[in-house]
Amino acid sequence: MEQNCNPTYGRVDELLSLLTKSKSLHMLMVLDRGGNPSRFSELKKLVDSSSTTIARRLNELELHGLVSRTQPTNSGPGFEYSITEDARTLSPILQSLFEWVDERSHRTV
Repeated sequence: MEQNCNPTYGRVDELLSLLTKSKSLHMLMVLDRGGNPSRFSELKKLVDSSSTTIARRLNELELHGLVSRTQPTNSGPGFEYSITEDARTLSPILQSLFEWVDERSHRTV
């Protein structure tokens, strides 16, 4: 009997691959909890990473619909980044994952 794998598993793998890249989760958390859009330089400072890493992750997160980039009209050159509604729906899931890991880290194994 042949069983086909649900293609959603592949999409979950793709998302997890993106989220486990350096600083991806940290950037999503900063954007989610900050409440306001952030400029590149602010994100770089808040997640303590190189410009290259920040630029790559923002591009990847934007391509996957988790971050949006806008150019504000009244604050000079540059872009602001914010979390999308799709990413916002991930927030409780990521918070649960954080709590699960935190709880396990306090246990003796």
